This record gives sequence, structure tokens and C-alpha cells, in this order.
Amino acid sequence: MADKLHFNLVSPERELMSTEVDQVDIPGAEGMLGVLPKHSPVMTILAPGVVRVKDGSEETRIFVRGGFAEISPAGLTVLAEEAVMVKDLDADGLARRIKNCEEDLSDTDTLPETRRHAEMELKQLKELQVAL
Repeated sequence: MADKLHFNLVSPERELMSTEVDQVDIPGAEGMLGVLPKHSPVMTILAPGVVRVKDGSEETRIFVRGGFAEISPAGLTVLAEEAVMVKDLDADGLARRIKNCEEDLSDTDTLPETRRHAEMELKQLKELQVAL
């Protein structure tokens, strides 16, 4: 049996994955990082992007927004600020939410605090949309 990598992905809401896999590609702050079994220990900051979990011919994609990754002899642990399975994203729903945020931003009567919130939400929604 080939070596496997133990992989955990945890968000504030729940543990999304805990499994043995062949490879995980993570969006590090300095670019994509491919992690295989017996990888050298590393800690990195995550950039918004898609984590690709590969096991045999199967691939699972998970969108993460920020967080940390720790590679140790025990495996790879990803602590994500936000994580969602790409297969669970709804393209039409995202497009509607983006349109609503853009309308909020175009409204001249929008309060500065509401505008900042809408700008942040719009950025996050567009990051999700790219993952599709």
C-alpha cells in the first residue's frame, strides 16, 4: 500500500474533512503548495482560493478564505477562516448576491459603514465566484 497523507480541514463552524489522501494542493500566501506524504514540516498563511484534495482518481475542491496550514509528520492540518465545498456553491445565487451588493454600492445614500460592509462582502462573493 502506498503512503497516504493524513488531512484535516477545519473551519470555525465544523470539521469539513479528516481523511487519508494521496495529495493536497493548498493556496498559500506565496502561491500554490502541493503536499504529499512525508512532506517537510511547514507552516503557511492561506490565501483565498481552492484546496484540491486528491485520492486516486477522485478530486475534491474546497474554497477557503484565509487561515493557516500546518504540515507536520502527522499530516496536513488546514485551519480556514471560512471553507465551503465548491460543489455546494450556487452560481445563480452568487450572481444575485453580487448584483445586490453592487446596487448597494451604487446607492449614493449608503452610509459609510454600510458601504464598507458591502465592499467587503462583494470582494468575498467574487472570490467564491472565481472558485466555480
